[in-house]
Amino acid sequence: MNRRDMVLAAIVAAFWGFNFVVIDWGMDGVPPVLFVAIRFSAVALAAFVVPRPRTSWRTVVGVGLFMSLGQFGLLYTSMALGLQPGLAALVLQAQAVFTILIAAAVLRERPTVPQIIGVGLGIVGLAIVAAGRGGDAPALAVALALAAAFSWGIGNVISRRAGAVSGPGRLGSLSLTVWSAIVVPVPALALSFAVEGPDAIAAGLAAFGWESALSTLYTAGLCTIVGYSIWNGLLARNPSAAVVPWVLLAPVVAMASAALLLGQIPAPAEIVGGVLLVGGVLVTGLRARRVASTAPSSPLRAERAPVAEPASPAAEPVPRSG
Repeated sequence: MNRRDMVLAAIVAAFWGFNFVVIDWGMDGVPPVLFVAIRFSAVALAAFVVPRPRTSWRTVVGVGLFMSLGQFGLLYTSMALGLQPGLAALVLQAQAVFTILIAAAVLRERPTVPQIIGVGLGIVGLAIVAAGRGGDAPALAVALALAAAFSWGIGNVISRRAGAVSGPGRLGSLSLTVWSAIVVPVPALALSFAVEGPDAIAAGLAAFGWESALSTLYTAGLCTIVGYSIWNGLLARNPSAAVVPWVLLAPVVAMASAALLLGQIPAPAEIVGGVLLVGGVLVTGLRARRVASTAPSSPLRAERAPVAEPASPAAEPVPRSG
């Protein structure tokens, strides 16, 4: 990753870290799956002005089902069951491990030794923070957050495989982000009716006030449209193992935000674990910069250098507008 991509990855991590506090604040009184449906209905409205992505519907549906519906339906439910914002952000970062493992199996992307070390430091940091929090988190809530992380990992690999989605207009990651959101509202509403029930939905809509509206604007605007557009672009330009460790910074932002706004003061173990998380990200990112800076500059050597490209969906039929 170059310096610009590293800065973008850090910005996205900050958006997503603060996102957990905003979700917890805005979801009060609103059923979690219904809240997901509302969030992605707001994102889907942008499809009226954003062009359809130049990729297959299989990619669009896959990203929508796994990166959006699966991840956030499970995450919101885990938080509604009592998982605190800081710990939810922490558990969700298991997506880094899931993504690298799935990418290695499906895309044959082999992580480098420094990337393995960086992710390893991050995992140790996660374990230290989890140990420092004690056993207060409900087991089902933690399991659902891990399932959300796995769903996110699958979505990351689908987005990475559609690496041609990079550029302006129909080639842009914004296009994929917005149009994949169209997949979410109807299944989410169906799940909400089946799991949460019509009475809970009616009560949730009645409880949807200005806090829920501001939370939806933040999660739909900054975290989904802006954040995932940047994220999908990073995955299109870089190997998965170089991108996903950066989101390990999100729990640090989430815990700091929870401490300042919710009074959830981090324990010493959380601080130590957070430092290791940051260290793991820096090891991975700085190594990626060093490799890029030492790439051969001679035209002859550059021609001989092997270039690994993601599987392109170009051969798949691109839907035309009616």
